[in-house]
Amino acid sequence: MRLLLVEDDDHVAAALSAVLARHGFEVVHARSGEEALRALLPPDADDPDKSAKSGFAVVLLDLGLPDQDGYEVCGKIRKRTTTPVIMVTARADVRSRIHGLNLGADDYVVKPYDTGELLARIHAVGRRTAPDDVADPVDDSIGLGPVRIELPTRQVSVAGVGVQLTRKEFDLLALLAQRPGVVFRREQIISEVWRTSWEGTGRTLEVHVASLRSKLRMPALIETVRGVGYRLVAPTQG
Repeated sequence: MRLLLVEDDDHVAAALSAVLARHGFEVVHARSGEEALRALLPPDADDPDKSAKSGFAVVLLDLGLPDQDGYEVCGKIRKRTTTPVIMVTARADVRSRIHGLNLGADDYVVKPYDTGELLARIHAVGRRTAPDDVADPVDDSIGLGPVRIELPTRQVSVAGVGVQLTRKEFDLLALLAQRPGVVFRREQIISEVWRTSWEGTGRTLEVHVASLRSKLRMPALIETVRGVGYRLVAPTQG
């Protein structure tokens, strides 16, 4: 997922970019409003008859920029593209939040924030908006080496042999398989597969991961990333 980070503090940007990169994001850093708009909007974006395609899945927008207020930048973005915008700022008062959302921001996160919550909000906004300019076409099946996942029929096979999975096992495998190599946080998996919060559900996730490894007879398919979550390691065809 390609993400535009608009932040004038290089130290903050470097730290956040490193975290996002570890979770599979390709981060482009803009230090000012003008730089952000140049990165987002192509030269023909001023033509109202053309739909601007930014190439970014999400914009993380700080409001305290050196050249113009982040609210102004958000308004310009929203006039020319549907790219989701998450305002990330120290302005915590309700009036500021309402103003940002009214300008077209898709979410509003107050500093200091929990990194896990920010990641969850990025994924949530991405799921809600699913912009055509960055989303890949949804295939009916996913092929990963000998593993085949048929999404419409919810069937899984390994080397042509069907594997019986429970509903949650299938949902967990399909989630990880959609982005091989990307680390999914435990909290995110619980939220997307079980539609609940992390508290009290951690053991359930571990059991389902162990069951998947056993049923697919591929223990290395799902890798545990200690202290973070899980990722699917795409196998080679053997």
